Amino acid sequence: MKSLDVTKSALSNTLRSKLRTALTVIAIVIGAFTLTLTSGLGAGINQTVDRIFGGFGEDDAIYVVPQVEADAQEQDGPAEYDPDAGAEVDSGFGTGMLSAEDVETIEGLDHVVGVDTEVAAQIEYVEAPEGGQYQAQFDFALNDVLAEFAAGGAPDRSAMEITIPEDWLEIYGTDNPDEVLGETLIVAAPNAVGQTSDVEVEVVGVTQGTLAGVGFTPIPSVALAEEVADINAEGFEGQMPEAYIMASAEIENLEQNEEAVKEALADEGLWGLTVEDQIAMFEAVIDAITWILSGFALIALLAASFGIVNTLLMSVQERTREIGLMKALGMSRAKVFSLFSMEAVMIGIMGSVVGIGLGLATGFVTDGFLTAEDGPLGGFAELSLFGLDPLAIGGIFLLIILIAFLAGTLPAARAAKKDPIEALRYE
Repeated sequence: MKSLDVTKSALSNTLRSKLRTALTVIAIVIGAFTLTLTSGLGAGINQTVDRIFGGFGEDDAIYVVPQVEADAQEQDGPAEYDPDAGAEVDSGFGTGMLSAEDVETIEGLDHVVGVDTEVAAQIEYVEAPEGGQYQAQFDFALNDVLAEFAAGGAPDRSAMEITIPEDWLEIYGTDNPDEVLGETLIVAAPNAVGQTSDVEVEVVGVTQGTLAGVGFTPIPSVALAEEVADINAEGFEGQMPEAYIMASAEIENLEQNEEAVKEALADEGLWGLTVEDQIAMFEAVIDAITWILSGFALIALLAASFGIVNTLLMSVQERTREIGLMKALGMSRAKVFSLFSMEAVMIGIMGSVVGIGLGLATGFVTDGFLTAEDGPLGGFAELSLFGLDPLAIGGIFLLIILIAFLAGTLPAARAAKKDPIEALRYE
């Protein structure tokens, strides 16, 4: 009996008891379906993270911030300005700032060849053309490279320009982002004695929120951020202390010197991150969740393996005389073993193909619904909750086949050991 004949015979025998086989296949389908969904979930979100951060930053840079807790929160549209509440607004980036001394320390570290800083700019409120005043806080000016735009683009760094979040369109009484391009906005910046000065800016872009936390607050141009920082310093008695939100340190031979620079920064109470570090933090969380969910799927597959054992044991019992006849006609133990093992593999193939197919279809359809423009997660630009990882799908398929084969070895071994004479006498 050739291998092809063994395969054909195994498929035919598997379909003899359709109901029993179907119930066993369904158990495998559940496990394959769950594994496919969790794998696709991890792949989709990791691909989103790569898209968000992939084009950001320099390959030889370490981004430096104080070692403080971040507390980023998404806000539901602009909040009305309350003059009695003071100017304190949660920026979403913690309260820590880099001082001029911190920047000098960074510049003095070994292997650091240059440092760029992000100036701290505090605003009191923004005023729309119709007169409404709204609480606001600037995003980083340098985050314009991370922004996703519903309309327009990033501010010219040397012009008095700004972007606004998509949910701020209500300020202008429209839901069409293109209609607000070119409109003006008044930015009120406080000085050191509490007085405010107005800066008129042009709206050049409307941003969508991203998983990187960018796009939920206005992004100023570099020139606007510096102008506001200068206003903040007015009226200060003595010399206004320099403060920076973050610094970008250019590193000589980053791959070789990265760890040494990070350790030196930690010794100074500073935290250094490369773009790869930021990606890795997101992906580590996603991968951990994916593995936990995959564990439940593996439990389902383990339960399905007992179903395969039971199905094939019953098949061996029902086909005892047939086994005896095959052995009496010269079929070897190895061929009998391979025949029943192949039946287990066939069950695994059927369950994995159906389960993986259903998982992929469900994943892509659900992803399309949730992340559509008018979907529940449509506010996150370029968000993808489900992705196709061919290696992971192939691994799931092979894993299920392996589990099915191992489950079939016990019934196959029992069939191979049967004595042909005793088997032929079986009633």
